Amino acid sequence: MQIEIQTHFAAGAAAADDPAAMQTFLALRAALERGEVRAASPDASSSTGWRVNTWVKQGILLGFRLGALHQFPGAALSFVDKHTYPVRRFAADDGVRVVPGGSAVRSGAFVSRGVVCMPPMYINAGAYVDEGAMVDSHALVGSCAQIGKHVHLSAAAQIGGVLEPVNASPVIVEDDVLVGGSSGIYEGTIVRKGAVLAAGTILTRGTPVFDLVTGQVLRATAESPLIIPENAVVVPGSRAIGKGKGAEWGLSLYAPVIVKYRDRKTGLSTALEELLR
Repeated sequence: MQIEIQTHFAAGAAAADDPAAMQTFLALRAALERGEVRAASPDASSSTGWRVNTWVKQGILLGFRLGALHQFPGAALSFVDKHTYPVRRFAADDGVRVVPGGSAVRSGAFVSRGVVCMPPMYINAGAYVDEGAMVDSHALVGSCAQIGKHVHLSAAAQIGGVLEPVNASPVIVEDDVLVGGSSGIYEGTIVRKGAVLAAGTILTRGTPVFDLVTGQVLRATAESPLIIPENAVVVPGSRAIGKGKGAEWGLSLYAPVIVKYRDRKTGLSTALEELLR
C-alpha cells in the first residue's frame, strides 16, 4: 500500500483519472479507521519517541485530490464536502459512545472502543483517538493528531493536527493526559504521558515553557517540536517585559509554567471523570 500511495501521490493531478488511485485511497481510509496504519507511530529509536509516516499523510492528501464536492443529506442539516470524506457511522458493537447533539467524526479517523464523544465535538480525518479517551463538548481533534489511552480533552480543548507539510510531526498527546478546558495544543507539540494542562493553557512551537521544578526553559528546536515532560503539571502564567515600552507600561507576555510533577494527589483530580462513564 505504501508504494502505491507514493506512486499515485507523485502523479499529481493525473491521479484523478486513474481508478486504481481511488481504490488505493479507499483501502488506506479503511485501514486508518481500523487503526492499522497511523499518521505517526511510537518509535523508541526516534529522538522524540515517535515516527512520522509521511506516506500515510500523502494518502490522506490524495483523498482530497481525488474527491469531488458532494451533498450529504441529513435529518436536519445537509452538508457539502469531498465525497471521499463522508461522516463516519458507528454501531453499538463498535463500543464508541457518541452522545446526541451535533458531533461529527470524519471518515479516515480511528476512534477506539470506550471513547466518549460529548456534543458538539469534532474529530478530523487521519486522527487517532485511543481507548477510553473523552472528547468533551466543543473539543476538536485535528487531522492526523494522535490521542493516547484515557486522555481527557475537556470542554473547548483544541488539538491541532498538522497534515502539511507531510514530513512534519502532528500534535501528539500520550496516554493518561488531562487537557483542561479551553486549552490549545498546536504545531506538532508532544505532550508526554500523565501530564496535566490546566484550563486555558496554550502550547505552540514558538511557546517557551518555564519549568519551575528543574529551572529549565523548554523550547522547540529546528529538529524537535516542543515536548512537555511526563507527569508535568502546566498552568498559564506570564513573564514581565524587561525593556522598552513593555517595561515602561508594565506589560507581561503569556508564558506556560510547569509548577510541579504529577503525584497521587494530582491524579485524584481526574477521578471524577470516571464517574461520567
